[in-house]
Amino acid sequence: MPSIRTKEFTPRASEAINNPTIQESLDRLANFRQGRADAIAEFGQERWDEHSKRAREIKEKTLDHLDHYLDLLSTNVERAGGKVFFAHDTQEANEYVAGVARANGVKTVIKSKSMVSEEMGISDYLVGMGIEPVETDLGEYIIQLAKEAPYHIIAPALHKSKEEVSELFQRVLGSPAESDITALAGIARKVLREKFLQADMGMTGANFGVAETGTIVMVTNEGNGRMSSSLPRVHVATMGMERVIPRLSDLSTFLPLLTRSATGQRITSYVAFATGPKRRNEEDGPEEFHLVILDNGRSKMLADPQLREALYCIRCGACLNACPVYSKVGGHAYGWVYPGPIGAVVTPSILGIPIAKDLPFASTLCGACREVCPINIDIPRMLLKLRSDATEGPAGTKKPDRIESMMMRGWRMTVSGPRMFGLAGKIASILQWPLSRNKFLRRLPPPLSGWTKSRDFPKVAAKPFHARWSTMAIPPEKGDKDGK
Repeated sequence: MPSIRTKEFTPRASEAINNPTIQESLDRLANFRQGRADAIAEFGQERWDEHSKRAREIKEKTLDHLDHYLDLLSTNVERAGGKVFFAHDTQEANEYVAGVARANGVKTVIKSKSMVSEEMGISDYLVGMGIEPVETDLGEYIIQLAKEAPYHIIAPALHKSKEEVSELFQRVLGSPAESDITALAGIARKVLREKFLQADMGMTGANFGVAETGTIVMVTNEGNGRMSSSLPRVHVATMGMERVIPRLSDLSTFLPLLTRSATGQRITSYVAFATGPKRRNEEDGPEEFHLVILDNGRSKMLADPQLREALYCIRCGACLNACPVYSKVGGHAYGWVYPGPIGAVVTPSILGIPIAKDLPFASTLCGACREVCPINIDIPRMLLKLRSDATEGPAGTKKPDRIESMMMRGWRMTVSGPRMFGLAGKIASILQWPLSRNKFLRRLPPPLSGWTKSRDFPKVAAKPFHARWSTMAIPPEKGDKDGK
């Protein structure tokens, strides 16, 4: 599993906010938002809503009968000549992939972009075996050279400027300085072409696994998914168990939603289908095909009626682009594979609340993520559920903090009647003077210091409003009997 830095959300978010280069990069999210809006307008809002409703219905039905569809997918993959492995966790998944590589004497593995392979941390695992993994998506290749995690689900190197990429290529690849993006892409293409030809094994993700036919569907814009799955003699595909759909015809519902929400395109440049290894009469394709289906906490989410909706996600990234928090703090602040609003739900669900307790609070609950989601996933509702779990424990199982309980009892006594409230106000107005500057309290002492950590707290008035109101001279209204 990749390094987990979810507990560092606050300092990493502050670092991103104070980094002008990252802020300039995050401004590009506006292009994604506009592209999505234009693509939906062209598609037609009514037609879009029909597709969204239908996609949600398919996802709901599939998850209700997930065991059936996964069994059907497995059966049809094996019928086509492939092999299927169900991995309970990332360790089992990595060990299986390592076993396939070892059995085939693999030296080099080319990888197409896959969030599940990032979740597994398979690249580090392969390096530990003496096998070279090479990312072939340009964005993924850049962050692999930089030894970083993906910044965005769709655009992994969104945070990198062309100057930073040029410096990275000079330092790692020994290439000349370049300021032209096309030229930089050409440098990467030249290096990767050799890797494609040398590779013994290819790894891809799966946007969808079609139960009806045993087909793996890969959606890309660079063609690397098709090359990674067809050039090497061994193809290993990895997918979360929730990515299965019942029928091939369901793609006519999901693909328009995915491509328009993700990149604002009618359709991506490449939609590749892989159904087992190559047949006897086929010249191209792998000699072996393996499908690794990962659980890794998804069964737990499936069993939770309040969180299973997160498994509807098709990883379009639209919620990231719409989120005001992500648009300021970026992807690395979230500290694991899945950033943004959906990451704030998925990460605590997989890793556990204690490890990622800050992420559900990384939201304004404005609802923008729900509005742009093509499957109408109610992310704010799930964030509220996780916030409750983080503070109260599941179903209120957490024992209340003694100090917090005493403070709440004191607050209840204070607001229970006007006399106590007035007395508390007088005491507070006296005690606040050493802490106040002008009209504000700049820094409250513990345990109230959290209130003033990032904001100023208004001073308690020396004379309460109702006392001032009673002494105000109110002129009679014109037309009253006293005001004639």
